[in-house]
Amino acid sequence: MYKCTNTTNQTLALPLLNMRLSAVLLVVSLSVLFGACSPATDKNDITQQNTADMINLIPKPASTTMGAGYFNLDSESKIYLSTDDPEVKAIGQQLAEHLRVPTGYALEVTTGEPEANSIRLVLNEQKLGASDEYYHLAITTDQVTLSANQPEGLFRGIQTIRQLLPAAIESNSLQEETWQIPVVDIEDNPRYGYRGSMLDVSRHFFSVVDVKRYIDLIAMYKMNVLHLHLSDDQGWRIEIKSWPNLTAYGGSTQVGGGEGGFYTQEQYTDIVNYAASKYILIVPEIDMPGHTNAALASYPELNFEGKAPDLYTGTEVGFSSFTIDREITYEFIDDVIRELSAITPGPYIHIGADEAHATAKEDFILFVNRVQKIVESHGKSSIGWEEILSSEILPSSVVQYWNTGGEITGFTPETKVIMSPASNSYLDMKYTDSTALGLNWAGNSDVKDSYEWDPVTLVERISDSDIIGVEAPLWAETIENMDDIEFLLFPRLPGIAEIGWSPQEGRNWDEYKHRLAAQGPRYEIMGVNFFRSPLVPWTE
Repeated sequence: MYKCTNTTNQTLALPLLNMRLSAVLLVVSLSVLFGACSPATDKNDITQQNTADMINLIPKPASTTMGAGYFNLDSESKIYLSTDDPEVKAIGQQLAEHLRVPTGYALEVTTGEPEANSIRLVLNEQKLGASDEYYHLAITTDQVTLSANQPEGLFRGIQTIRQLLPAAIESNSLQEETWQIPVVDIEDNPRYGYRGSMLDVSRHFFSVVDVKRYIDLIAMYKMNVLHLHLSDDQGWRIEIKSWPNLTAYGGSTQVGGGEGGFYTQEQYTDIVNYAASKYILIVPEIDMPGHTNAALASYPELNFEGKAPDLYTGTEVGFSSFTIDREITYEFIDDVIRELSAITPGPYIHIGADEAHATAKEDFILFVNRVQKIVESHGKSSIGWEEILSSEILPSSVVQYWNTGGEITGFTPETKVIMSPASNSYLDMKYTDSTALGLNWAGNSDVKDSYEWDPVTLVERISDSDIIGVEAPLWAETIENMDDIEFLLFPRLPGIAEIGWSPQEGRNWDEYKHRLAAQGPRYEIMGVNFFRSPLVPWTE
């Protein structure tokens, strides 16, 4: 029998979402977990391993034990809850709503003693040493039992149930299908507590509907952070009531000169709440002191000698900068961070700080030092691109590594890091020279490149205890709509999600590419516009 088991490496403090009926609450906790996968000594090792692989789950669970037979979901099936907890009820309803349309079954959600032929959601298994995202999925021919320490674990486990069902479960219309789930026992826990993707809505603006679709897609693969890049040279995308011209003027255009757009604070709150219902944390980014032309064009007083530049619709970087030695700059930043913090329940504000080529080094250091303190004064912690390492990093701040050279300067053992290597995790890189969308300044990055890397081995000075997680950024110079977004996300995003969730041991491309190929029919049913990489043996 083939089994994989987790061992705990270290526990760090990191917020995870806990959605209540009346409000969005935050719970601070994570476990950074490692696992080791090893074959047992059963003489049927190879057969059992191949059977385990055939369930084609992404991310690969920490521990999988296959059984014989199937659970059959039918018109008499119900979803039983172990508690009246409103959060668990909401999760049960989400599962029922997802299954009802393609199956045509009523799938009543109820509490009480479960009958046979049911799905049961059980809270408070209390697995010692496990994170809030831990879940245990036990499937027999009679019942599906999903148990977890916290509601968040139940939600992650539901994504596994979806993938164990036939691909037609993703349809938005009634399907003629036998709804079978293989008998299996899964215990699962994430390697890292921070597993995110970034969407750049500044260079091209994307609607609330598009952002929610993005959230749905990353939630499928157990990602738990959406980083929104809300400001750049080409557009300011979040309403700041004390500085209204930021959106009225600074948000009016985008790359190529098309009509821009912005989110009102009410729309942003809607996004935050929707993400929370999927146990995804929103991390908003205001990029500074560079990448600030949209803000500078909106308010002359933010510029040296009070002269505002024109709006910018190109794609160059590194030419703009706030005036570092003027107090109005910090009054402006304090207002922006204050308003953004008030509508962001999560703990982080991303301050950017990349590619500030127009800012003198000594000014940059002074600026980042001061801005970190402004963020902290509003009860938040800063995340910044790796350039902030030249400043004095506050204990609460996090560094996002994006370079491709394998070097990092200014790093100390106390520094916490998010790994986003451009050559592997930047989803805006071209797949090949012939793909129309994307850039290639970090090199082409096909699906194998996005999967075959380990956060621990990228930079010699960074160890696993320094890493809080991984992130897959999608910059928007070349994309204009949801089809474009999906083409660059898929099929690369699932591999990065697996890097963040699954134990490194047991991961290999030759095995993974077959699990990925099995996702193709799901993408087709969901209408996902994905790149059919020739490296993947897609099924017809």
